[in-house]
Amino acid sequence: METYRTEEEQVEALKKWWQENGRSILLAIALAMAGGYGWQLWQADQAEKAAAASARYDQMIEMYTASSAAEDPASLQLVAQGLKDDFPDSVYASFAALHLARLAAAEDRLTEAEAELRWVLTKNPKPEIRLVAELRLARVIAAQGRPEEALNIIAGIDAGTYAPAYAELEGDIQRQLGNAEAAIAAYQRALALAAATSAGPSEVLQLKLQALIPVPARELAVLED
Repeated sequence: METYRTEEEQVEALKKWWQENGRSILLAIALAMAGGYGWQLWQADQAEKAAAASARYDQMIEMYTASSAAEDPASLQLVAQGLKDDFPDSVYASFAALHLARLAAAEDRLTEAEAELRWVLTKNPKPEIRLVAELRLARVIAAQGRPEEALNIIAGIDAGTYAPAYAELEGDIQRQLGNAEAAIAAYQRALALAAATSAGPSEVLQLKLQALIPVPARELAVLED
């Protein structure tokens, strides 16, 4: 910076610099303040939307658990669809779509169930929601007679706590494809994974494995006697 001979020269230089640059500095400060205020408004708006979505989801759950839900499924579906339409990027919308998919699958409307699950996946959901959606999607696709596609969906996924369910589903699909050995291996892996959890393996899983393992001739003879 240039050295000035007197204080008066320094003051005059400062005034000149401010005249040339002051407006841009004030504008930058104003924009920063406006940006900060805008950020606060955005945060408040997001919090309000999250609260509204949560309330709508609570309403859906209350309707689902009510005794009248089975008598009026259309109203329940209407609330769930409204949650998807009004708050499509919220986690509650993904929960609603998973619920709609389950209702559709239970009524054998597999195409609708598939569409709901694929919708969830397009929202780039949290890992646990993605794992649930992919698991259910593979089941629905396999039920539609597309086992190879279903197998591709669950192949190579690090399923974490859902690993036993993924292994069991792999066994189901391999059995559907007629690959008994691969199905047995998948069921055995599912049993081992489930045994490491607090819930443990299910009786259904054990029955699936037993149904594929042939009874030795000696044991068969004892059973016939």
